Amino acid sequence: MLDPLDVPTPDRVPVRRALLSVSDKSGLVDLARALHDAGTELVSTGGTLAALAAEGLPVIGVEDVTGFPEMMDGRVKTLHPRLFAGILGVRDIDAHAQAADLHEIGWIDLVVVNLYPFEATIARDGVTLAEAIENIDIGGPSLIRAAAKNHGYVGILTDPTQYGDVVAELRDGDGTLGLDTRRRLALQAYATTARYDAAISAHLGEQPEFAPDVADGAPAAFPDDLTQALVKERDLRYGENPHQRGAYYRRAGGRAHLLGGVDQLHGKELSYNNLLDLDAARAMARELDEPGCVIVKHNNPCGAAIGDDLASAYAKAFACDPVSAFGGIIALTRTVDAATARGLSQQFVEVVFAPGYDDDALEILTGKPNVRLLRGDEAALRGLESLDVRPVVGGALVQDRDAVVVDRDGMTVATAATPTDDQWRDMLFAWRIMRHVKSNAIVYARDGATLGIGAGQMSRVDSARIAVAKAAEHGLDLTGAAMASDAFFPFADGLQIGLDAGVRAVIQPGGSVRDDEVIAAADAAGAAMAFTGRRHFRH
Repeated sequence: MLDPLDVPTPDRVPVRRALLSVSDKSGLVDLARALHDAGTELVSTGGTLAALAAEGLPVIGVEDVTGFPEMMDGRVKTLHPRLFAGILGVRDIDAHAQAADLHEIGWIDLVVVNLYPFEATIARDGVTLAEAIENIDIGGPSLIRAAAKNHGYVGILTDPTQYGDVVAELRDGDGTLGLDTRRRLALQAYATTARYDAAISAHLGEQPEFAPDVADGAPAAFPDDLTQALVKERDLRYGENPHQRGAYYRRAGGRAHLLGGVDQLHGKELSYNNLLDLDAARAMARELDEPGCVIVKHNNPCGAAIGDDLASAYAKAFACDPVSAFGGIIALTRTVDAATARGLSQQFVEVVFAPGYDDDALEILTGKPNVRLLRGDEAALRGLESLDVRPVVGGALVQDRDAVVVDRDGMTVATAATPTDDQWRDMLFAWRIMRHVKSNAIVYARDGATLGIGAGQMSRVDSARIAVAKAAEHGLDLTGAAMASDAFFPFADGLQIGLDAGVRAVIQPGGSVRDDEVIAAADAAGAAMAFTGRRHFRH
């Protein structure tokens, strides 16, 4: 008796019988009519059958094939040997053919299935867990996998966008499908079921009913299997550099994503680098409850500020480093008014993101043909991701998302001088912004605005020196400013650079073996310094 592994795969197979069972009925009737015109017998279920019959197409009900009615509110309708044997049988193995004859099983040569709309269901506001579970398809994925496994004899269509090419091939190939096509469709089918299961896993994993039992206050363990599927939203002109291809994907089953609910009101297509910097800018904007502005360049802030109004916040943020702000990505936390728009229009800006724009502001900003104007609700992304997943060759590094502790009651004043309320405000503002600066990171701030930022240096001393130089270059006085460091000062030299520039309030994790030397330097300058006990590296 032949083994399925020993059977040569035929090049072209005739499509004499097709099973159609779809939730998305786009293009269904045209596909079914083309199949019927090619002499293909149609078998169908429930709503799909009704849609085809309403168009006058001859169609056989699944229950007429299986001998069983659809039951249990449609939960059971295709899970039957008469269907699955018709899909999975290897036509060129005598034993398979004899079993089909014995049990009166007809071969099924094409399966057309798309799945219950699980992702669309969970995207709705207020959807319940019961509703989500009811939209988990069972028979559909089983049919897809069966047809994909037996692609040597069976074609599988999982998306209406595939219909046109297959209809054309059936027409040009005298009612047959080629092996290359069947392989391509099988690969797409497996990607479809992988995405579907990943979306279900991700959504259920976020529900409290599925949370593992842990001790009070203890974090849940990392899952043994971290399953994520990404769905392409758009191709990009190129990647980080013109010689690299680029695309933007969203997570399947995610309740929100970087461009979810975002309207582009004006400007050119968003680039790979635009999106990378937009992600950083929006993350910083979520730190600011006040009217605020963040300007990002190459994934680092080059200015951030809060103010009594948006225009003043933008002006202060821009003043931090107007040279680096050239061609930056700007995130704003309030509706853009005419005064803010006038300030923005005087600079070269790549992208502006805001919750809204006044009509006067839009009129001003759309006068610049290339600036990309985005409108979106920042609240949609708050608390979205609990894990930070970073790809590495052949795998990924996974960690908890970093979080800023801004409760000064949990911090320790290490110096003889105690920070004033104004100093605390500056220190905590600098601490919030500093977390988003590439390590080693130093931020100087005063009156709710950054004055100098040192980012991405191998030496903390260099970061401190660069941040002072930046402030001096743009005429910003650091007298009385706060200084934030993302990790402890291993020696007093990095701190001393800030103290010599006029810093009188410092916030840093502490924990160096030379903390006493660092504290002594601050005391000698009459500066106040708080230890947070928490480091914020960002590599």
